[in-house]
Amino acid sequence: MRKVLINERLVEEQDAEVAYNDRGYNFGDGIYEYIRIYDGQLFTVREHFERLLRSATEIGLDLKYSIDDLIKLVKELAATNQVTNGGIYLQVTRGAAPRDHAFPTPPVEPVLTAFTRSYDRPFKSLQEGVSAVTTEDIRWLRCDIKSLNLLGNVLAKEYATKYNASEAIQHRDGTVTEGSSSNVYAVKDGTIYTHPTNNLILNGITRRVIQWICEDENIPFKEEAVSVDFLKQADEVFISSTSVEIMPIIKVDGEAINEEIVGKVTRQLQKGFEKYINSHSE
Repeated sequence: MRKVLINERLVEEQDAEVAYNDRGYNFGDGIYEYIRIYDGQLFTVREHFERLLRSATEIGLDLKYSIDDLIKLVKELAATNQVTNGGIYLQVTRGAAPRDHAFPTPPVEPVLTAFTRSYDRPFKSLQEGVSAVTTEDIRWLRCDIKSLNLLGNVLAKEYATKYNASEAIQHRDGTVTEGSSSNVYAVKDGTIYTHPTNNLILNGITRRVIQWICEDENIPFKEEAVSVDFLKQADEVFISSTSVEIMPIIKVDGEAINEEIVGKVTRQLQKGFEKYINSHSE
C-alpha cells in the first residue's frame, strides 16, 4: 500500500485526511512543488525547495523546515514507496482555521502533504514532438509564486485537451507568457527567445537548466517576450517543465513549425539535459 506524507508522518494512502477548513481547500491558500525522480535520485531538488521557500515568503507563510529538512522528508517518502522513476508532489497550506479571508490570528500551524507517483519518461513525445494551441492568459498577476491557485491553468489545459493538443500556450494581448504547465521558447536564427522572469511567469527549474546548457554550449538565450505571430513563424518551438523536460512543439494552432521536424537547437538542449540529470541529482 502506498504511503503519503502529512506533516512529518508517513501514513497509508487510504488513511490520509486533511481538515475540511484547511485554507488550501477553502482558498487555495498555499504553495507547492513537483520534483522529478530519475533512477531513484531527486533531480534539482535544492533548486525546487529554494523556490518553495521563496513562494512561502511571498505569501507570508512561515515554514519551519529548512531545505535539508524537506529533502530528508521526501527522500524517505520516495524510498518507502519504492519510486525509481517518477515524481513527488509536495504542498504546504497556511493550515486549518475557521473560514475567514484574512490570515488566522494567532497563526495556525501550516499543513505539509506530499505523495509520489511512478511513470516513465515521455521518450516518444520527446523524439517526435507534440502540438499546442494558443489561448488568452486569464490568470492572476503573481504567476511567479507557485501557488495552489491553478484554476486558470486548469481551464487552459482543458482547452488544449479539447483540441487534442498537449499544451496551451498562453498570451496576454498577443504577447506569449508561458504554457498552462510549462515555460515556452521560440528559436529564430539559432537564438532562443523566452519571456523574462517577472511576475507574469513562473521561473521554471527546467528553464534554469536550459540556461545552464546554453552557457555550456554557447547558445544565445534572450529573455525577451515574443508575439504569437513570432512564435508561429519561428524556426523551432519547445516547452519545458519538470514533467515533460525539453519538449518539442511541432504544431501551434494546427500550423506546422519547421515542417513538423524537431530542430537542431532543441536536440542540442535535449542532449545537454541528459548530462545534467546525472550531475544535479541526489
